[in-house]
Amino acid sequence: MTGVLRIAGFLALAVLTSVAVLFAGSPAGWDIRHDDIVRFWERATNPGPLSKAHATLDDVCSACHTPIMGVDAGKCVSCHADNRALLQRQPTMFHQSIESCADCHLEHLGRAYISRRMDHVALARLGMRWRSQSSQSRRDWFAATLHGREGAGRPDSSPLLAGEEALVCGTCHQRQDRHQGQFGSECATCHATTSWQIARFAHPSPGSTECAQCHMEPPSHRMMHFEMVSKGVARQEHATVRECFLCHQTTSWNDIKGAGWYKHH
Repeated sequence: MTGVLRIAGFLALAVLTSVAVLFAGSPAGWDIRHDDIVRFWERATNPGPLSKAHATLDDVCSACHTPIMGVDAGKCVSCHADNRALLQRQPTMFHQSIESCADCHLEHLGRAYISRRMDHVALARLGMRWRSQSSQSRRDWFAATLHGREGAGRPDSSPLLAGEEALVCGTCHQRQDRHQGQFGSECATCHATTSWQIARFAHPSPGSTECAQCHMEPPSHRMMHFEMVSKGVARQEHATVRECFLCHQTTSWNDIKGAGWYKHH
């Protein structure tokens, strides 16, 4: 009841303020037209033009908003629930459980703004807010996506932003692990959320023989293809699968010593 009274009080104050402003600007004092009131409220409440994707809804506020409540996630879902490309892809299928679109998708920042830009901090904050809520889908999502702690003691050397350390990267990115599990599941030990590339990484000398510390052999090297084709191309008949340095160069896996650029897969 207290919340309802506060909202009613706020609305009453807003109406009185708008009327006072209109009176002050009216030569006749009481000569107020309906169009003037509408324009006043439009100026007071319009947060700006929508993104390009939702440009057709510029003048249809009710398509996304509900009076008093604000942005209604149910209305978003009614338009986007059949987006199979989004819901069936492992990196983005977490949208099935999220029930608050506006936390990440800010639509009133103009035509040039890309509302699909990933905000990992907002995602972590959203999950933290759901910790005590009873929805089973929310609790399942939280258990899989977050470490279950907020402010996980981010070291100064961490490439993550404050708040991102709560996320479990593998929940969305496990199929993008080019290391095939060799380095474990703590992607954030090396990677940031802005790019998979590691800015501070310096590859060892081309003369290094410790390639297998970081690199795993491709599936073809575990088959007869390695014996019958790969070793012959590199002229290394006695090479083993873990002796990468005998055939490969650090410029590219396809840059084969003695053969040059060779795409054999």
